Amino acid sequence: MTYCVGLLLNQGMVLLSDTRTNAGLDNIATYRKMFVFEVPGERVITILTAGSLSVTQTTIARLKEAIEDVDATETTSIMKAPTMLKVAEIVGNTLAAVRRDIDEKLAAMNQGASASMIVAGQRRGGDMRMFLIYPEGNFIEATEDTPFLQIGEHKYGKPILDRVVKPSTSLTDAQKAVLLSMDSTLRSNLSVGMPLDLMTIEKDQCRVGTRRRIEAGDAQFKAMSEAWSKALREGFAQISI
Repeated sequence: MTYCVGLLLNQGMVLLSDTRTNAGLDNIATYRKMFVFEVPGERVITILTAGSLSVTQTTIARLKEAIEDVDATETTSIMKAPTMLKVAEIVGNTLAAVRRDIDEKLAAMNQGASASMIVAGQRRGGDMRMFLIYPEGNFIEATEDTPFLQIGEHKYGKPILDRVVKPSTSLTDAQKAVLLSMDSTLRSNLSVGMPLDLMTIEKDQCRVGTRRRIEAGDAQFKAMSEAWSKALREGFAQISI
C-alpha cells in the first residue's frame, strides 16, 4: 500500500509520498510514487500514485510515451494540454484505459487491479490546480474548503491536516504538517514506509521549488517525530475529565 498527500495553498503546493510497495509481508520493495513533468517557467505537473503497481507504472509509461510522440497534440499530451483541467482528463482517461486492459487479463483468475492518482501543477498564465483521479478516470478537485487531497492509507494522517491546514498556511508549516501526517501513518501502518519524497512548488513559478528525499534514519525527520510525540503526551497529560 502507500500514502500520498498534496496540499493546495495560497503560496503554492506541497506534495509528499512514501515509496513502499508490498505484495505480502515477505515481498516488500521500494518504488518511486512521485513523478514530475516540467518545462521550468512554462509548466510543472506532478503525479502521485497509489494502488496496483502494474496499473500505475503502465499509466505513467503511456503518459511519457504520449509526451514523446512527434504527433502529440493538446488532447494527447499533458505537456501540450491548454489547461490543468485538460491534464486531469488526459491522466484520467489513460488510467481508466490501463485499468480496463489489465482487468481483462486478470478476469480469468477472478482478480482485478486498481489505482488512484493525485495530479497537481500549473501552466504559465493559469491557476494552480490539484485533482484526485479515481480508478474509473473521473476526478475531484481540491478547493478552498478542502485544500488537501490524499490517496492510499490516508486515515491515520488525516486528523492533523483537518485541524491545521488552511489555504493561508505557509509552505514551511505545510511541509511540517504533511511530514507529521506521514509520521502518524508510518507508526500505524506497516504497509507504508521510507524513504519519502517531499516537494514544493511556489505559486506562479511553474517550476519545482524544493525537492527532498528523506531516507530512513534521517536525523531531522526523527527529531520532528520525537518532538511531536512529546507534545502529544504533554497535551494529553494536561487535559482533565
